[in-house]
Amino acid sequence: MTIALRRYEAGGLPSEHAQLLIDVHADAYRDQADDPFVQRFPWFAKHWTSRPGYSCVMAYDGDEPVGYSYGAPQEDGREWWRQHMPPPADASTFAVSEVMVRPDWRKLGIAEQTHEALLSGRDEALAVLYVDVTHPRVQAMYERWAYGKVGEHRPFEDAPLYAVMVRALH
Repeated sequence: MTIALRRYEAGGLPSEHAQLLIDVHADAYRDQADDPFVQRFPWFAKHWTSRPGYSCVMAYDGDEPVGYSYGAPQEDGREWWRQHMPPPADASTFAVSEVMVRPDWRKLGIAEQTHEALLSGRDEALAVLYVDVTHPRVQAMYERWAYGKVGEHRPFEDAPLYAVMVRALH
């Protein structure tokens, strides 16, 4: 199996891009399809793909999309992680929204490949992301990828409690 990575950027997204994100997510969360939070993912996908600076690295097995990592720079002053740590000299931040791999392609290193390709060459000083606190193995994976937990946060009422994780990019 040969996995190919393709980068997609704001302003140059194919019309089917958001639907590809939704389809991969639906497969990745097929066991939780009845969860109302999981069901709202199409809104999140459309929200993120419309953000300035949006970037995505998608993995393909042939023509089959099998996983992705995406995010966007945070607007100055809207860095939600700041409340959890002292202000850094350079607070420019890239928020990683999703790192996802379909079940049949997990444990092949695809998540790390898409994630590292997504962050490669970023100008921002920091990368930030959330991890559901009920998933300690996922948190440990991000720690292996040089993230550190700086706090916990629930971004809205029905969201899970998340570990706030930060990584220096330079």
